[in-house]
Amino acid sequence: MRTNRRSFITKSIVGAALLTNANLFSAQAESMVSLKKSKKISINQNDIILFQGDSITDNGRDRNNKNVNDNGALGSGYVNLAAASLLEKYADKNLKIYNRGISGNRVPDLQNRWQQDILDLQPTILSILIGVNDFWRTKDSGATNTPEQFKKQYQDLLQQTLSKLPQVKLIIGEPFGVKNVKHVTDDWYPDFLAYQNACVEISKEFDAALISYQSIFDQAQLKASGSYWTTDGVHTSLAGASLMAKGWLDVIK
Repeated sequence: MRTNRRSFITKSIVGAALLTNANLFSAQAESMVSLKKSKKISINQNDIILFQGDSITDNGRDRNNKNVNDNGALGSGYVNLAAASLLEKYADKNLKIYNRGISGNRVPDLQNRWQQDILDLQPTILSILIGVNDFWRTKDSGATNTPEQFKKQYQDLLQQTLSKLPQVKLIIGEPFGVKNVKHVTDDWYPDFLAYQNACVEISKEFDAALISYQSIFDQAQLKASGSYWTTDGVHTSLAGASLMAKGWLDVIK
């Protein structure tokens, strides 16, 4: 049964205990089919669609360019490709599409700029891809943000969003890593799975559409190696950006 989002806004959030490794692998297996089960998001007249996240979403966008539906403002990654398809398919809907991803961001960074880069724009559809840096910085920079802390911060962020924009439709992208491509080594596992699982659980709690990017890239490697789809295990090639855009569009009705 779906959680009532309005009542969820008033609930206090208690962080769950860290899952066992066995449960994490089970959750990953579940995410392999979750894309097919994900809810769909409908496009309506005058929708404001906002993409938020880290460098994968940013992808070289001109941050000084605030224009709507603009190539430079949308970057050169999956956001641009998805936006191009939306604007062509729904030319009669008067869509407004923004990209506010910033390279290197973690959930705490989003919290610091949420009012200006999200709430002030009043999106009707909000797509978030975040989490890889929340984990990665624990490996390369000595950060101490645990999966439980990450999940609680993410929940707080969405709770704040729904309190201001109760009708917004949420899309959550699962953070992903393509193993054995440069940065993504065996050392990432099983720890990274807890951050992925947190996003899967949050998508259910907030009745959001979930994009199972990990399974999308896992399946893509049946066609070509991981280095074909990503440059370093995290950031996408042109083919990988197209893969992500298609995954995003698959949750649209």
